[in-house]
Amino acid sequence: MTERPTDFSSLPSFRQPRHQLFSARKFALMASVVAGLGIAVYGFGPSHGPVDVFTSTAHAQVNSDLSRVQKPVGFADIVERVKPSVISVKININEKVAKDDSAGKDDESPFQPGSPMERFFKRFGGPDGLPPGLRGGPRGGRGPVTGQGSGFFISADGYAVTNNHVVDGADKVEVTTDDGKTYTAKVIGTDPRTDVALIKVAGRTDFPFAKLSDGKPRIGDWVLAVGNPFGLGGTVTAGIVSASGRDIGNGPYDDFIQIDAPVNKGNSGGPAFNTEGEVMGVNTAIYSPSGGSVGIAFSIPASTVKSVINQLKDKGSVSRGWIGVQIQPVTADIADSLGLKKAEGALVAEPQANGPAAKAGIESGDVITAVNGEPVKDARELARTIGGLAPGNAVKLNVLHKGQEKVINLTLGQLPNTIEAKADTDKGGKDGATRGTDVPKLGLTLAPANSVAGAGKDGVVVTEVDPKSPAAERGFKEGDVILEVAGKTVTNAADVREAINAARSDNKNSVLMRIKTGGSSRFVAVPLAKG
Repeated sequence: MTERPTDFSSLPSFRQPRHQLFSARKFALMASVVAGLGIAVYGFGPSHGPVDVFTSTAHAQVNSDLSRVQKPVGFADIVERVKPSVISVKININEKVAKDDSAGKDDESPFQPGSPMERFFKRFGGPDGLPPGLRGGPRGGRGPVTGQGSGFFISADGYAVTNNHVVDGADKVEVTTDDGKTYTAKVIGTDPRTDVALIKVAGRTDFPFAKLSDGKPRIGDWVLAVGNPFGLGGTVTAGIVSASGRDIGNGPYDDFIQIDAPVNKGNSGGPAFNTEGEVMGVNTAIYSPSGGSVGIAFSIPASTVKSVINQLKDKGSVSRGWIGVQIQPVTADIADSLGLKKAEGALVAEPQANGPAAKAGIESGDVITAVNGEPVKDARELARTIGGLAPGNAVKLNVLHKGQEKVINLTLGQLPNTIEAKADTDKGGKDGATRGTDVPKLGLTLAPANSVAGAGKDGVVVTEVDPKSPAAERGFKEGDVILEVAGKTVTNAADVREAINAARSDNKNSVLMRIKTGGSSRFVAVPLAKG
C-alpha cells in the first residue's frame, strides 16, 4: 500500500510571534542565514524605522564567504545518460497445483526448498514466504503468480541482465523501457550460484545500453542505484560503496559489494552505476528487518557478471572448474596447530573420491596456499578462483602437506550441477556399547567407533560431551567420530591421549582433530588445557 503524503495545508497555521524588540546585531545574524536566497529582509530598530540589514558589514562578509564556496555537484547529467538503459522486468508464473493438493494447503515458495534464496525470502520476503512483489490469486494465494524486478540492457540488440531469482520459473517475461514501451523477453540462461540471469528482447537493434565497469570500486566511491522499487519504475537513489567482499551466506561464490544507496523491493536485478556511468554491480539483496531500505544493500560485482553472461550467451549455462575437495577456513587456532605463521589458505577437510585433487595426491589436512602462483587468502577465495577457471585447464597448486611445502599440478574437472552428499543411513546409537572412556582435559567421553552401532569402523565416537568443556565450545556433540588427532589416526581413547600429550610436549596451544559428522568431515582445533 502506498502511503499518502502529508497534506501540510491541513496543519494548523503558525501563530505570528508577539512583537519583540531585537538589537541590530541580532537581526544581522538572522539575515545572514537567508541572505543567499535573494529575499529582502528588514528589521526594526529599538527606536527608529526600518533598518536595511543588507548594508551591514556582517552581511557583506557572509556574502563574500558564500561566493567562494563551490556549489555541490549533482548527478543529473549521469542519470540522464544512463537511465534509458534500465528496464522494469515483470514475470508471470502459471498456476502449478499438484493433483493431491488440498484447498487449505499453503502456497510454496517458487525457489528450490532449502536453497539460500528461499531462506532469504522467508526471512525478509512477503506472506507465505514468497518474494516481495510475488502474490498469488484470490484463494489463499492460489492462481497465477506475478512479480516485478529490474534489469538493464548490455547491448543494442536487446540482451539484458537481471537476477536469477527475478525470472526463475517464469512462464512469461515482459520488460518496460524508460520511454514506457513494453516488450516480451526470452530467458537465455540463468546461474543460480551467482543469481545472474541473461534475457533477450528481439525486434530492435538500437536499444540504449550500459557498459559493465572494468575497474574495481573503492570503499567510499559514489554509487547510483536505478530500478523499479515497489513497481514505481525509473527510480534513482544515491549513496556510497560501504564495503566489498561481503559474504551473506548465499553460496561459496559470495563476493558482494555493499552499498548504502536506498534499495528496496523491486530493485533486484537493477544496476548500480559509478560516476563514470558504468555498471559497477547488479543489485541483488537487501538486509532489512522491516522489508524497507535501511541502507544495507548488496550488489554482484561487474567482474562476476561479465564472466557469467559470456557463458550464458554462448551456451545458456555456466561451467566452472572443480578440483573435488571439501574445504574450510584456516582459523587462528588451526594455524597454530599446523605451525602456520598466518591464518591464511584453505584447509582440505576431505578430498572427494576419484576427484582431480585426490588423483593428484592431495590429502585431508593439506592447506592450499596458492593457485598458479597467486596467494589464496581463505577458503572462499579458493572456491571463487577455481570456479572462475574453465574445466580442462591445467593449474598449479601450492600445498602445505604435513609441514612441508610442495607443488601439485592437476587438470580441472567440471563442477557438478548438483552437490553430492553422502548420508549415513545407519541409525546411530549407544545400544550394546560401553559408556566409553573419559578424556577429562577435553571434556569428552570416547569409545572405539566399531563398538557403537552406526558409527562405522574407523576412529573413536563421542559418547558424551561435558557442556562446559572446550570441546563443547567447539561444537562437538554425541555421535561425532574423531578420525585423526594431530595428523595421526586414532582407534581408541588411549590414542587420543597420546596425540594430545605429544602436542603439549611440542608447546602447542591447541590440537587439530578431523571430525566426521554424518557423511562429511571437518577439522576442529581444540585448545589444550595447561598442566
